Amino acid sequence: MTTVFSTRSLSFAGGRLVSEATGKSAVIGPEPVVLGRDAACGFVVDESGVSSVHAEVEATPEGLRLRDLGSKNGTWIDAASVREVVLTDACVFALGRAELRFVPGRPETIALPDVERFGAMYGTSPAMRDLFRRLAKVAPTELTVLVQGETGTGKELVASAIHQASARKDGPFVVVDCGGIAPTLAEAMLFGHEKGAYTGADTARRSPFLDANGGTIFLDELGELPLDVQPKLLRALAERRIKPVGSNKWLPFDARVVAATRRDLESAVASGAFRSDLYFRLAEVRIAVPPLRQRQDDIPGLVRHMLEQLGAKTAWRRIPRTKLTPLYAHSFPGNVRELRSAVAVALALAGENDAIDIAGALGAKARATKGARNQPGVARGYHEAKRAALGQFERAYFAQLVESTAGNIAEISRLSGLQRTHVRKYLKAHGLR
Repeated sequence: MTTVFSTRSLSFAGGRLVSEATGKSAVIGPEPVVLGRDAACGFVVDESGVSSVHAEVEATPEGLRLRDLGSKNGTWIDAASVREVVLTDACVFALGRAELRFVPGRPETIALPDVERFGAMYGTSPAMRDLFRRLAKVAPTELTVLVQGETGTGKELVASAIHQASARKDGPFVVVDCGGIAPTLAEAMLFGHEKGAYTGADTARRSPFLDANGGTIFLDELGELPLDVQPKLLRALAERRIKPVGSNKWLPFDARVVAATRRDLESAVASGAFRSDLYFRLAEVRIAVPPLRQRQDDIPGLVRHMLEQLGAKTAWRRIPRTKLTPLYAHSFPGNVRELRSAVAVALALAGENDAIDIAGALGAKARATKGARNQPGVARGYHEAKRAALGQFERAYFAQLVESTAGNIAEISRLSGLQRTHVRKYLKAHGLR
């Protein structure tokens, strides 16, 4: 199979699925399709042994990707149980005991936009240009969007870009961090509460859904939402109204909903950890943000883009090519956030005319070592010298972040990968505002 893969076009190798029992068929393209018994699935397989949310298929440049979603009876090809596989030839696979036939189709070539930015995001790789293409189509609509991706891939940037490219751009963009809410307070934090609604509720709290009227509400880390609150969120989304805790009054809201998660929500649905009806309500459109290791060609441009954002546009000239090469070998478990942090550290620790060593800033040891080399008094005792070097590194690092973000705690937290309470602790310790 020949794969068309360029910066201006992308070819997806999909095909057709046919149920051996009913003859029902569907063409599978680059949009993910969930297979299962649930009536909301993209391809309903209502046969014995099939889970409500069983598997997922999507066309990719390599072939049709088939992924089991933690089903009860498994996904099988012949006698082999598969978790994830790419199909390139005609075959029959089974969801439990239900058999589906895959018939490869002609590759579908999609033209990619010749742009390198969408909102605050940057990328020239095919994966990012395809993401920009999808966002440009989705943003002007009122569809609910579920953004999925690993930690640090920039899911909040995607949500913000959707908002800025929509008709609601002049309205508020309200962020709710579901992962930072105590389970017992989740309902009150989402829907608001009246004074005295529970112990400690000394004042009334307004729902962020109401704060987002006329704009967009972004439910970050939605996968962490407690199971008992999920049906209440489903009702709010379906009826477009909320009821604060301790109140008998329903309040309408007018806000577009964008949600994000780093969890595999499809598998969470299959295991019962996340409600299927809420999942399908939120996933009218699914946007997958690629990890940095799948778009390594973007690294040089990202570094330059980040330096510009840090107010050091000409600093790019101080990065030797030999200092960029090691970045390609790094797995970047923290994705773009990890790279951004390394760029900020390397810039802060480099002298005014020194070469900027981003690769050396990626590891804690490398950071401490480089910081110590730039500090006087290394002939002191080891522990004393280490504390001094680490202290100066911390101050330089956070001072740079404070300057580049105008002291925005939420943005510093996002860039550094630290919780906001820890960010405040460091800023206080070093006398930064």
